[in-house]
Amino acid sequence: MEAPKIIIAVDGYSSSGKSSMAKALARSLGYNYVDTGAMYRAVTLYAMCHGLIAADGAVDTEVLTAALPRISVTFKRDADGSQHTILNGEDVENEIRGLEVSGHVSDVSAIPAVRHFLVEQQQAFGKEKGIVMDGRDIGTTVFPNAELKIFVDASARTRAERRFKELQAKGVDTTFDEVLANVESRDLIDRTRKESPLRKADDAISLDNSTMTIDEQNRWLIDQYHNVISRLTSK
Repeated sequence: MEAPKIIIAVDGYSSSGKSSMAKALARSLGYNYVDTGAMYRAVTLYAMCHGLIAADGAVDTEVLTAALPRISVTFKRDADGSQHTILNGEDVENEIRGLEVSGHVSDVSAIPAVRHFLVEQQQAFGKEKGIVMDGRDIGTTVFPNAELKIFVDASARTRAERRFKELQAKGVDTTFDEVLANVESRDLIDRTRKESPLRKADDAISLDNSTMTIDEQNRWLIDQYHNVISRLTSK
């Protein structure tokens, strides 16, 4: 009997490793993968490039909202499975991962019109199921009926260390203290925003991966998937 296709929602704090684990899980299952954080980063990059974010960080919400119908965010996958974020036809995968975009993405993500615009697209991605999607509100807002929900966490310092190493590997000139401050700031904004704040869904399974290896994470996720499939097929 062929296993039924399901929706897997992976939520959690910034730099918790949720994207890497969600991507690996999708590859293992032959599922589609969607990085919703990349979608918000792409809209943030658009706002930055069009002068919609002031020097003090204030976002021109009215103009950005009006521009949303002209913003296209899609994904392209290489033969090796790596994913690229495409903003209005341009590959912006490297640009959206920079610290400057990280510094503004939570403010842009908090704008209700932006969230509604992208949530609608994200829900369309999951119509056929067989998808792993990660973000901040997948299990609570985008797919509240997802068959498997995971909420990923780790200490702010642990997450900052991971992010700092990533940026160093890309040659980004920054300090650990700057990265830690960015992580803590994003946590606060994500938890306290009025529109779809970051929170664990009541039926989500918690995963603190502070001391786990990547292999341990991946095995744990596969186990959770098989548990859900067993329940569904035994009904």
